[in-house]
This record gives sequence, C-alpha cells and structure tokens, in this order.
Amino acid sequence: MAWSTSFEGRLYIQTGKKKDVYRQLLANPKAEICGVKGGDWWRVSGELVPDDRVEAKRHMMDAYPALRRMYDENDDNTIVLYFKNATARFCSMVCYVNSS
Repeated sequence: MAWSTSFEGRLYIQTGKKKDVYRQLLANPKAEICGVKGGDWWRVSGELVPDDRVEAKRHMMDAYPALRRMYDENDDNTIVLYFKNATARFCSMVCYVNSS
C-alpha cells in the first residue's frame, strides 16, 4: 500500500524501505498511480525520486495519522518519494458509457 499527498508543489507517495516495492522502484523508478471517485478517474505517470528528509516524511505522517501506527519520520524504514517528469490524465467514466 502507498499513501499520497502534495508537499512543496510535488506529488509524494510513502512506503517502507523494507518492502519489495521500494527495491523495485529503486531498480526501475517508473510508476503510475490511479484513483477513482464516483464516475471520475485519474492516473499519474512518471518517475519516483526518494526523499529521505524528515520534513517530507513528517508532512506525510501528519496528512495520514494512521501511518504512525506503522511508521515514524525518524525511523530507518519510512521513505517518501516524489513524482518527477509526471503526466496526469483525468477522465469521467460517463464519457465511456455515452460513447457507444
């Protein structure tokens, strides 16, 4: 699972350094995240860059207090990553329903 928030004008995600997904992202930083709300969806694609600053990790922890049960901005496991060279796509599922 990854959590996301905006910090310093960048889109960030959070995960643990001990997870396979983190090792995979270090080997190949290209990633996509997507979300759905009602009939609308979005997708962001780009490269993820690790940011080990306490301030960035604290911002994520403050945005998602439930993370503090598993992570801490001062531990050696918590890592946040931001999108670089990102593109975003937004669409409404209504356009697919009405297109036929």
